[in-house]
Amino acid sequence: MSAAITVENLSKLYGHGTAAVRALDGVNFKVESGEVVLLMGPSGSGKTTLLSIMGCILRASSGSVRVQGKEVSQLSERKIPQIRLKHIGFIFQGFNLFPTLTAGENVELSLDLHGIRGKKAKTRAAALLEQVGLTDKYKSFPADMSGGQKQRVAIARALAGEPDIVLADEPTAALDSHSGRVVMQMLKELAHERGRAVVIVTHDNRVLEYGDRIVHIEDGRITESDTEMIPLNWEGEGTVSYLA
Repeated sequence: MSAAITVENLSKLYGHGTAAVRALDGVNFKVESGEVVLLMGPSGSGKTTLLSIMGCILRASSGSVRVQGKEVSQLSERKIPQIRLKHIGFIFQGFNLFPTLTAGENVELSLDLHGIRGKKAKTRAAALLEQVGLTDKYKSFPADMSGGQKQRVAIARALAGEPDIVLADEPTAALDSHSGRVVMQMLKELAHERGRAVVIVTHDNRVLEYGDRIVHIEDGRITESDTEMIPLNWEGEGTVSYLA
């Protein structure tokens, strides 16, 4: 496996002088292609800040960030969006779907950013929704879908640009056990079967079995990294597989 994201001696400060808050403090962290990394820690530990810096949404105060081997921490504001567009797909707890657009149109909007439009975009959007088990929801609006279905639309949208890296912030927090299991299985398949690097910020102990590695962060510092998984504790049994 090759490193998809590497951060070295990464720090992030908010504010100035005596009022400054150090959200990240000398973090060293690497994510390989083809693995699922769970990033865990208490509220305020720096998880989402680290995820946002890896996703080129926030800038670090100091340190190095490399995406697919390319140093991005010093890139101009003009070049950063191209890195996000080319390499990174985002999945959020709140789904972030446009409520006035159908599931298909939400995916098509992401395809438009990648230069795919018209009939080709509709065909591609339908194929992406089929991959996440939502063939019949192309014309459905978010208000008419369950939380799990909306999150799967969000995954389809994140995959529109064939990203090397998928970053997910609490993707199961708003989901019931079955929907959460489906979403985690899809994310695991993205890594193991399609070679994506998947990083998941989570407080949800039910997802632990789906990670290849658990990285703990506290007070802005990486405290430990586990490779032994804790048994899964979803309600119910069985797995649901899409993306096949």
